[in-house]
Amino acid sequence: MQKKLLYLFLTLICSLGYGQECPSLISPPNGSLQVPVFNNISWEPVAGVTGYIISLGTTPGGTEIVNEQSVGSTNSYQPPLGLPENTEIFVTITLFFFDQPDIVCPSQSFITETIDQAPLCTSLSNPINGSVNINPSTNLTWDYAYSAQGYRITLGTTPAGGDILNDFDVGNVLSYNPPTDLPPNTQIYVEITPYNSIGATSCSAASFATSTEAILPNCATMISPLNGAINVPLTPFLEWTEIPGAIGYHVSIGSSPFISDVLDNVTFSANSTFVLNFEPNRTFFITIVPFNSAGEAIGCSQESFSTVLGCGPYYDAATGELITRNPEINFPDTISFCQSETPFVIYSPDTADGYRWYKLDDFGNETLISENKEVSLTEKGQYRYEAYNVISQSANTIECPSSKEFSVISSEIATITSMNITGPSNNFTITVETTGSGDYEYALNNINGPYQDSNVFGPVPLDSNYTVYVRDKNGCGIAEKNIEQDLTLEGFPKFFSPNGDGINDFWQYIAPPITNELTIDTIYIFDRFGNFLVEIDTESQGWDGMHKGKALPASSYWFKVVLEDGKPLQGPFALKR
Repeated sequence: MQKKLLYLFLTLICSLGYGQECPSLISPPNGSLQVPVFNNISWEPVAGVTGYIISLGTTPGGTEIVNEQSVGSTNSYQPPLGLPENTEIFVTITLFFFDQPDIVCPSQSFITETIDQAPLCTSLSNPINGSVNINPSTNLTWDYAYSAQGYRITLGTTPAGGDILNDFDVGNVLSYNPPTDLPPNTQIYVEITPYNSIGATSCSAASFATSTEAILPNCATMISPLNGAINVPLTPFLEWTEIPGAIGYHVSIGSSPFISDVLDNVTFSANSTFVLNFEPNRTFFITIVPFNSAGEAIGCSQESFSTVLGCGPYYDAATGELITRNPEINFPDTISFCQSETPFVIYSPDTADGYRWYKLDDFGNETLISENKEVSLTEKGQYRYEAYNVISQSANTIECPSSKEFSVISSEIATITSMNITGPSNNFTITVETTGSGDYEYALNNINGPYQDSNVFGPVPLDSNYTVYVRDKNGCGIAEKNIEQDLTLEGFPKFFSPNGDGINDFWQYIAPPITNELTIDTIYIFDRFGNFLVEIDTESQGWDGMHKGKALPASSYWFKVVLEDGKPLQGPFALKR
């Protein structure tokens, strides 16, 4: 992801990560109404964040008011030009990190007030009213006038005169660079008129006196090390271009673009210096501003260099990217194997110069088990995977590793122990009970699914032809069982064939021969749709397959009994012709 040299902006669409949470607006709170157009915007500080970038617009994520403005580590921002009136303003905060992708937070919004009067007057901030010896090439700056939507400027050599610039509309800005230098050794009068949709405000003029003509110096650039250089010694000799007309240089160096923690605007009379004991494997940002009696050079840009790199991250000036020499790894947290298929082989999905695999014991001790792209495993437990790149750097060879701990679990095909049936006879629920160490999912009547995580099906129509499939999610196999097979209850026949051949012509409960006889008075018979057909007692011959004088067709039927303890019992059986 590109990070530019001056502010390291990053536009990133992502979900949140790295443990950081996006801040809420403090002032104004999200959803506020009638917010002043010059309201300071502040938000909750976020621990561990290098800095913040703010954007303001009239749509979510919009940037037409403020476009990705870095505010460093300060959790507030004052829009220098104010905000448009009676408008919903969307605030987008980006969390800036030096060594990982930035986090773009969801936009929050508020609505500004409606302006009903012309703006207040402003005042000249550079040059200050009444100042003298001002460089004729100076720029003009002024303070924000509350509710102003633009400004007109008049410049002259007499009060209210417009001989240099007459009532010129500069738009909604707070500075103006005259296209030509002002007259030297002259009293200059400046009148700034702020305006908005209500009207304009006539304000008194300010003035300053120019000096004799002088020329500001140009900016300098780094000679040693060059901008973007890497492997810079920890005690380097810094040298920059010598600028004609400069009497000195203000130098700032920081370990991030936002701070000057190494040198803070230190003055040098020469165009070089030694700096002792830079940190290793860091990128440093340097700004050099030449100056003379006329003032400082304008618009000097920030440059960077990196000390002995190691594995990074470091800034690549050619591409504008942060470079890390460690391989990217994409490895799961958990891997499962089938108990029937050991040993099993894991292959690294990543591109790297080398690989290592370690087995971890209960105390965190590591045992190296492979130095290949693949590893053969026979047992579950905790492991660590490592991929590394080999880097030649400053006549040395180093390894840049990335690693990931992962768990190995075992899995197996399920064993279906039972299928419990509950509910009314015409609309029942099937609950599948299993054993096994796998992670299972369930399907009814189709081995191809759809599968569900729940082991409960229903309510489903009354039928004896259901088959349940239990699939191991880790690919160890599919178990199946037919509901009719599972529901065969001792003493209740699975089928009968009332065809007059003297064999199985009646369906009746037959008490088990040993000790499991049930105490039953009446048995109720239903068709597969839950319609009641007939009741029989256990002392009779049983049911002959007739209903209202008609022989019923071959199909699935159901019985239901109520035991002596009040517990219901039911199950299917088949009538065969």
